[in-house]
Amino acid sequence: MEVIKERVEKALEKIRPYLVADGGDIALIDITDDMVVRVELKGACNGCPFSMQTLKAGVEIAVKKEVPEIKEVVEVND
Repeated sequence: MEVIKERVEKALEKIRPYLVADGGDIALIDITDDMVVRVELKGACNGCPFSMQTLKAGVEIAVKKEVPEIKEVVEVND
């Protein structure tokens, strides 16, 4: 699972500059046993009306492209 986590982090690093450019960021919280990536959107991305679109159309596609084993990317709110 550690190798998968490293690959997911690498995928997130590729898209992070786009989020930061809009005043946001993303953090990997964990990866469940059934291959669901749990992330936290931060800064301007947290609570943004477009955050779900960013998550599914941007983050999830980028992560799945790099790590096809991943089934889904979901946001967790603290």
